[in-house]
Amino acid sequence: MDALSTPLTCFKAYDIRGRLGDELNPDIAYRVGRAFAEVMKASRVVIGRDVRPSSEELSQALARGLVDAGVEVLDLGLSGTEETYFAVTHLDADGGICVTASHNPMDYNGMKMVQRGSAPIGSGEGMDAIKALAESGDFAGDVAGGKVTDASDSRAAYVAKLMEFVDVSALTPMKVLVNAGNGAAGPTFDAIADALAGAGAPLEFIRVDHEPDGSFPNGIPNPLLDENQPKTADPVVKHGADIGVAWDGDFDRCFFFDHEGGFIPGEYVVGLLAEAFLTKEPGEKIVHDPRVVWATQAIIEELGGEAIQSRCGHSHIKQVMRDTGAIYGGEMSAHHYFRDFMACDSGMIPWLLVVELICRRGESLKDMMAERRAAYPSSGEVNFRVADARTVIARIEDEYAPKAASRDDTDGLSLSFGDWRFNLRASNTEPLLRLNIEARGKPALVAEKLAELRGVITG
Repeated sequence: MDALSTPLTCFKAYDIRGRLGDELNPDIAYRVGRAFAEVMKASRVVIGRDVRPSSEELSQALARGLVDAGVEVLDLGLSGTEETYFAVTHLDADGGICVTASHNPMDYNGMKMVQRGSAPIGSGEGMDAIKALAESGDFAGDVAGGKVTDASDSRAAYVAKLMEFVDVSALTPMKVLVNAGNGAAGPTFDAIADALAGAGAPLEFIRVDHEPDGSFPNGIPNPLLDENQPKTADPVVKHGADIGVAWDGDFDRCFFFDHEGGFIPGEYVVGLLAEAFLTKEPGEKIVHDPRVVWATQAIIEELGGEAIQSRCGHSHIKQVMRDTGAIYGGEMSAHHYFRDFMACDSGMIPWLLVVELICRRGESLKDMMAERRAAYPSSGEVNFRVADARTVIARIEDEYAPKAASRDDTDGLSLSFGDWRFNLRASNTEPLLRLNIEARGKPALVAEKLAELRGVITG
């Protein structure tokens, strides 16, 4: 193929994501397939796709590129990103690609890729080599023997794997409302619900926006946005559910609501899942990101675990987990990673663990969270669009670092002042500064310092 006249801007730090048409189209998807096959030296590759109309066309082009390189394509069809991760290891493939735009706008799509063993492909040699080869079009000649095989039956093994994470005998009657956002989660959830029912789980499920529909009649599934949260919160209250669970488009993130419809911020969910593991297996290692840490670290210390800090981003967390053998890793962005799930992220395992923990403790999710949120109030992530992130961070550093009791540079700038701390970091994917503030039992102090730092950042 001829070389592209312009660089492929759809390649990001961790994955592929771009606007349909100029940044990502079937020709580019074909090129990605050819390049992935050659760089990964692949003979078998798993592909899956989300519900967007463009995903089917892009996945077909991707498959053609792989097949022309002599690859057997193991096609999952409509599925979640984590099902691709699982199938790569389960089917002993050389890599996997899920065509998904997750929660991005309708005119976007993308791809999430892993290599053999479901290991991440970082922004270094692997992703750079795939990008360079896709741009140049300097592929080897077509290779005979490539084909597409239907691998959708691997879902049964995926569900069986997830069932290993929950002790059904510990479950008590609960009403759980689930909101798939018309994304890919619905069919996969139904398979999990059937397995739970078959094992005797006394759970009642209420389904909202459950059918996959790539036109997203109820809006793009992104429960992290304030304006989207009533779509789960309101029916939780209406149906008298004990808990609400909502997913994004490819369901690699899940979000929680208490029985009053209250949204549980992601930083507190990390501590909740740490507790779910450490109550069963004290002494295990737990990985967390550096943005909001005190509530999580307190839980880990209290339950005899070992806290390990990592840079943000799935490739960093996964590598730290593989290096340390940590049982669980969590980010406040609602990505949760599990050692016994190839150290990959899952949006289905977390709700299984949280439901079991609620049953074991015999408390509502709201009551379980109240003490932690009061002890360690946080600002949540506040984003600032700035022209030059480095200059702003340097200004904050000059003003605040000399007064700090401690400093951490794991990811961005983290400064602690005894009764409060903040983390300030540049986004890996957007021209944004991301600020998080937390305090020890003083919500007014969080508000005060947020206003203060906002003034410095915005000048």
